[in-house]
Amino acid sequence: MRRRKFLAGAAAASAAAAAASGFPAPAISQEVRQLRLVSAFVKDFPGLGTSAARVAKRITEATDGKLRVKLFNAGELASAKDLFDVVSQGDADFYYSADHYYQNKSRAFNFFTAVPFGLTGPETYAWIHYGGGQELWDELAAQFNLKPFISSTTGVQMGGWCNKRIKTVDDLNGLKFRMPGLGGEVLRRLGASLVTIHSSEIFEAMKSGALDGTAWVGPWHDLAFGLHKVAKYYYFPGFHQPGATTSHAFNLKVWQSLPEDQKLVVELTLEAEAHIQSAEYDAANALALDTLVEEHKVRLRHYPAALIEEFGRVSGEVVEEIGNTDEVTRRIWLSYLEFRRKAIGWSKVGLQAYLNARTLPFKFG
Repeated sequence: MRRRKFLAGAAAASAAAAAASGFPAPAISQEVRQLRLVSAFVKDFPGLGTSAARVAKRITEATDGKLRVKLFNAGELASAKDLFDVVSQGDADFYYSADHYYQNKSRAFNFFTAVPFGLTGPETYAWIHYGGGQELWDELAAQFNLKPFISSTTGVQMGGWCNKRIKTVDDLNGLKFRMPGLGGEVLRRLGASLVTIHSSEIFEAMKSGALDGTAWVGPWHDLAFGLHKVAKYYYFPGFHQPGATTSHAFNLKVWQSLPEDQKLVVELTLEAEAHIQSAEYDAANALALDTLVEEHKVRLRHYPAALIEEFGRVSGEVVEEIGNTDEVTRRIWLSYLEFRRKAIGWSKVGLQAYLNARTLPFKFG
């Protein structure tokens, strides 16, 4: 009875709030509850867009319809930049996004998506689940009435497309480049002229010359955007986002109101989605890169080692400044930094050593 009274009261309060705000209210009746999921990505966009639809469908099916997730794609209920506030204030129940979009709330959110020369996607999962990252994230997000969960990774991103050769730091001077986030700040400090435009405008800006270069995501999305048609060179490695991870975040009160069995279904669904979507990125990026190089004759260019060192030096300065923003951010930064140190030690003798060995010129198949 107490639970039913609570749900009835929550429904009435939510309906009143929705009426005042203009947002649709969640449906809670006969133990059926509607959750509003807001996505930062457009409908049916490969990977990022389709992931949100899959999560909504699976939670609904796995709970036999007791939790009915209604998806609102980017712009349908709110813009991507507003999702944080929409969920925090209770006008939607949870979001699918990338937390570095909300560094205006706290710069610490960068560590839960990607920082230049930081952790890879799998290393981020390890830090979150086994290195204390989730507890720190929970503490940070709770300040904003949110409960966060890590989702998929887009993998190591490419260094970007450019119509000019980049060999030295001097080549960055005045270069009109689009690179959002902390990586863009690194380029700015090295002399580039940053251009801030929406992703939908990238192609035309490159075609017209309004941009000299741009970073997007990786081969899968770059091929879909047709960037090979408007750029000469495709640079790697992508230092700025070595394994960007997306996230889901629930309104904290909504999350706490869910019964334990439904919480478990949601948690397991999100964990499964992180694996499924990350695997899709690895598969699709491999196929797309092969298409770009073999069919479209894209010219791959490796950033010179001396330039990468400069990227690294300035990245260290930028990330350390962020890490010292406030007490909570500093604790997150120190935890991240220590885990990064240990991860580098293992990857040198584990994954990195193996990948180097696999490229040796022996016959295989």
